[in-house]
Amino acid sequence: MAWVGPFSVDERLAGVRSLQRFMPLLARLRKEGCERDRAGNRDLYFDHVCGLILLTFFNPSLESLRDLNKASRLKQIKKKLGCSEASLGSLSESLRVFDPERLVEIIQELLGKLPDSPAADERLKSLGRIPTAVDGTLLLKLPQITQACFASRKDWGWKFHAHFEVLRGAPTFGRVTDASGKGEASEKAVLRKSLQADRCYITDRNYEQFSLFNAIVRAGSSYVCRVRKDHHFAEETLLERSPEAIFAGVQEDALGKMGSEKSQRIEHPDHLQRRLIVKLPPHPKRTGRARNEDWELVLVTDLLDAPAEVIVLLYRFRWLIELFFRWLKCVLSCRHLVSRSESGVQIQMYCALIACLMIQLATGSDLKPNQWTYKLLCLYQQGLVDEDELIQHLEERIAAAKQPA
Repeated sequence: MAWVGPFSVDERLAGVRSLQRFMPLLARLRKEGCERDRAGNRDLYFDHVCGLILLTFFNPSLESLRDLNKASRLKQIKKKLGCSEASLGSLSESLRVFDPERLVEIIQELLGKLPDSPAADERLKSLGRIPTAVDGTLLLKLPQITQACFASRKDWGWKFHAHFEVLRGAPTFGRVTDASGKGEASEKAVLRKSLQADRCYITDRNYEQFSLFNAIVRAGSSYVCRVRKDHHFAEETLLERSPEAIFAGVQEDALGKMGSEKSQRIEHPDHLQRRLIVKLPPHPKRTGRARNEDWELVLVTDLLDAPAEVIVLLYRFRWLIELFFRWLKCVLSCRHLVSRSESGVQIQMYCALIACLMIQLATGSDLKPNQWTYKLLCLYQQGLVDEDELIQHLEERIAAAKQPA
């Protein structure tokens, strides 16, 4: 059977084999933090630490630094990672010493190997901007008993902020802050510092801020943001709805600007905006019950020329980042953190992004890994599944995906 989609046989095989030989990818990290080693007796390097953390994503039984300490004593792991036994103290200190930002170039290198998904909507590809969903999720670092003792505190734990490219179906950015959501740790502040050109940021109501909208436009990008219904909107032009827009649930499409002229203390939008009021049908729940009435959402964007139905479609794809967070926590088991320091949590989350991209390269952009695919990849990485067996599973999943529903 021939391979389908943008991945060739050699590319997919290379992605699969990279799970077995991932240490060359980390070799560039060897000299990181060595300026402190004046005695020249360092045995534990940054690439060793990242290699041990990557092992936790392909062996869920490894959960803590103590597990990594004991695993580093095993002959096969020493051989695979090229390291010696790592003491518990050395592992703990290394997560505070090494610079997590060195992992960004590895993430970008892996991301550059991923083409767009062949299943991506052609209307999104012709948008001229890269659709990027943005959101954050809480990472709990304290045991449940301790959380109960400090239930009144608002600043415990960490929050992981991520960007997720809709067309490639892969994470492109990650940042760890404390979970307070205030100041530099707020979702708006993190997005403001990570803005790039030629993107369309798809956000929820936590990101509604006029100054942030202005910053996105000044950075050469666009936004689609869900906002509260009670925001003042100075309407200038009411646009005509196409049949496609009406079918997508668009009730109103207008140009204007948000914010009231009476409010002088906040920065107002310095560009023309577009507001869409969209009516959604009742959403069926798992219990079988549904909402009795339709409900509305309000979207604001600076995309003035895009069809209204495409803007609605963009916001629908924001849900992909929620699925990514679920995959990160439930499948890759990122709910348990190996460090309590900010740099240690950042290193773990960057390694999680690297693991996600390696899995994506192994399965291809035309195939989303399910839970059994992930388990097979773990067994393959551990040497318990042959390459032929893994390839056969991927072929069967591709053939099943091509069958008509």
